[in-house]
Amino acid sequence: MSSSSPLLPPDYRPSEDEPFMNPVMREYFRQKLLRWRAELLKESTETLQSLQDGGLQEPDIADRASAETDRALELRTRDRERKLISKIDAALERIENDEYGYCEETGDPIGVRRLEARPIATMSLEAQERHERMERTHRDD
Repeated sequence: MSSSSPLLPPDYRPSEDEPFMNPVMREYFRQKLLRWRAELLKESTETLQSLQDGGLQEPDIADRASAETDRALELRTRDRERKLISKIDAALERIENDEYGYCEETGDPIGVRRLEARPIATMSLEAQERHERMERTHRDD
């Protein structure tokens, strides 16, 4: 972490009327990503703990089946969290390299509202929709 990070005013919210990805906006998204990452890691640790605590010693077959379903769901959730964390790490790396917030396909700004909703976005909404249309077209072949 560079020591030149700007101080973030506590009530700061990025807006469309300021220079896109100025240092304060970049720091805002960096902190947002770090908070999200910490939250996911905490949930992941709790999931792991409950998986270790909850051995499948349910005497009743229905209870055991239910416990196994819960366990499978927790493992899927954990896998999704792991994938999200790696996307967050990639976004943090793009912030370090001054590439964050720009569409990897067109190079255009992704937009503040889209980044607020999905801070790990790598494409503008238009490029994402184009990409998904292409995927659908090829899948239907």
